[in-house]
Amino acid sequence: MNTLYFGDNLDILRNKIPSDYVDLIYLDPPFQSGKSYNIIFQPQINKIRGTTAQIKTFKDTWQWGEEAEEEYHGLITGTITTEKPTQKLVEFVKAMRGYLGECPMLAYLSMMAPRLVEMRRVMKKTGSIYLHCDPTASHYLKLLMDAVFGVRNFQNEIVWCYRGGGAPKAGFGKRHDVIFRYSKTSEFFFYPDAVRVPYEAEGIGRTDDAMWGKHKGVSTIYKPHPLGKVPEDWWPMNILNANDPERLGYPTQKPETLLKRIILASSNDGHLVLDPFCGCGTTIAVAQGYGRNWIGIDVTYLAIDIIKKRLEKSGIREGIHFEIDGDPTDLYSAEKLARQKPFQFQVWCVSKLDATPSETKTADQGIDGIINFIDATKTTKAGIGIIQVKGTQSVNPDMVRSLKGTIKSQNADFGILITLKKPTQGMITEAVKEGYSESAKKVPKIQLLTVEDLFSKAIPVILPSQILPPYKKPEVKKEQRTLF
Repeated sequence: MNTLYFGDNLDILRNKIPSDYVDLIYLDPPFQSGKSYNIIFQPQINKIRGTTAQIKTFKDTWQWGEEAEEEYHGLITGTITTEKPTQKLVEFVKAMRGYLGECPMLAYLSMMAPRLVEMRRVMKKTGSIYLHCDPTASHYLKLLMDAVFGVRNFQNEIVWCYRGGGAPKAGFGKRHDVIFRYSKTSEFFFYPDAVRVPYEAEGIGRTDDAMWGKHKGVSTIYKPHPLGKVPEDWWPMNILNANDPERLGYPTQKPETLLKRIILASSNDGHLVLDPFCGCGTTIAVAQGYGRNWIGIDVTYLAIDIIKKRLEKSGIREGIHFEIDGDPTDLYSAEKLARQKPFQFQVWCVSKLDATPSETKTADQGIDGIINFIDATKTTKAGIGIIQVKGTQSVNPDMVRSLKGTIKSQNADFGILITLKKPTQGMITEAVKEGYSESAKKVPKIQLLTVEDLFSKAIPVILPSQILPPYKKPEVKKEQRTLF
């Protein structure tokens, strides 16, 4: 079954995906840009606007440290990958350490190298891989790809060209990405007729033979292909603008047009497509739409939840058309996630209520999730509910009082507190004292849920009748602001 894996892609590749299994890999990894990327969600229905939620998607900065040292050492000793890396790769990585020293770029390359080794292992001999990057590290990644896949298996350096506003004061505008295309062997699949585009040469409407002519010493007359030409290795395609219907608010989201060309060119019906850094799931959505099987991997539960809801909008259902691996399935696995990855645990809890995750901080406590709903008593904006998640092993009435203060300070309509342990009687008393929300009929001002409740088919929570869906595209403004 098509699968979304929640976890580190190196672990997933080593332990979950067999050798010679995948037909096509597309990866859009972090670029070593040195930036932190945020995703901004802002629901909109007609003229009713809800509260903005902002969450850090990932931090594309790397530092040399213990983890980087472990990955570097594991690669050159062959203990971090399923198959021992080639001597050429080991020599390359050692040379980079000698040239670069223990710097962020070496940490980035030490992260990428073992993952590329595993990707080559899982590819079929007829498979292809497309690595998407930008000029920040493309020159290093090209050498790394040569070392992993072999110089002979380099097929294309594709330049994705796009336009955009703004330009540096002392330079040319940076308006392209680089996509390296490699095969595993010389027996790779490529389907040119699936991606042909119209000819654009002057006089293309002519049909006489003189239009095309002959090469010297050859009697063959060269005429245009009836389906058009195979694209060159530079692709002028628009990026997603802020008003594009595809836009999810995800900071590094790529257009479906780009993935369509890659998937149609290097895979066929029923082939298996892998995206090990699947982000908001554009590869997954396009693969699903064109009859490919797929595997997606991401280390953040935010990405998994966005992709799940993106598929569900097209009628693609979990448990029927795809499954999620790594999603907590019982209290034990939820407690383990809370211990190991507290923030991912918070996002998972919020997703179970079909709410929008948030990293908003207040004078009281953090707001882990937001529920926007249409409030008939307000004419300018939607009502809001806030969610707080406590992953500790202890609970007390102060948690309810804190939520009460946050509701008041943020002018929210109600709040939900999710805890690992069952609430005490004192917590229940504090919550009941608050009564019901004035704007959301029959909705308690404060509701208490346990993680165990989240596994129930009918989660025991009362919500407003007109909830706005999460992960809506952001409203276009001259500047983005949160309302908190």
